[in-house]
Amino acid sequence: MNRTRAARIAGLWYLAMLASGPFGLLYVPSKIVVAGDAAATAAQVASHATLVRLGVSANLLCQLAFIFLVLALVRLFDGVHPGQSRLMKAFVLVAVPIAMLNEGFMLAALESATVPGLAVEARAALVGVLLHTHQQGVFIASIFWGLWLIPFGLLTIRSGFLPKVLGALLLVGGASYLVDSFVALLAPQHHAAVSSVLMVPLSVGELCMLGWLLVKGARSAPA
Repeated sequence: MNRTRAARIAGLWYLAMLASGPFGLLYVPSKIVVAGDAAATAAQVASHATLVRLGVSANLLCQLAFIFLVLALVRLFDGVHPGQSRLMKAFVLVAVPIAMLNEGFMLAALESATVPGLAVEARAALVGVLLHTHQQGVFIASIFWGLWLIPFGLLTIRSGFLPKVLGALLLVGGASYLVDSFVALLAPQHHAAVSSVLMVPLSVGELCMLGWLLVKGARSAPA
């Protein structure tokens, strides 16, 4: 398989991942979580059961696409640096089960919001704890979403058939994920402010890489 075809296959899996993940990770929570009101949040979860299940499904599909993406990238970077390719694949294969199992908390929140017999206060508290635990699981998975970008960025820089600037942007994105995750876990009171600053560096590298893989593929000559 030539590198351009391998790059485009990787780009398609990247597109599948980036198209499905934000729906479950960002859009669905924005529709069900009512800040500062646990009872209203529980009611939202119960009344948007189909949306919650779609969000869980989208996140699971995102993780499946993530596996196929990293396998496609290992093929693309064949011969560049085997050690970094193995490290990239290892980080992804650790991240995926964490993220997939974490969706169990979202399903448990849905079950708790709809199961009969619970008092309103107990239901609200249980749903709130499960949703919070799910969000903490996202932050844990995000550590590996940052770590995998580091060998990916280094492989890009070394490759000679992808622009070095894309590799540099991936390194910045990986570092941004790590900072965001550890701030969320260690100093949650500061996370909103930090996250707003990191939003652009966190995403721009992957979006640029996606566009390059789909449109340009891989250069035949060293960069």
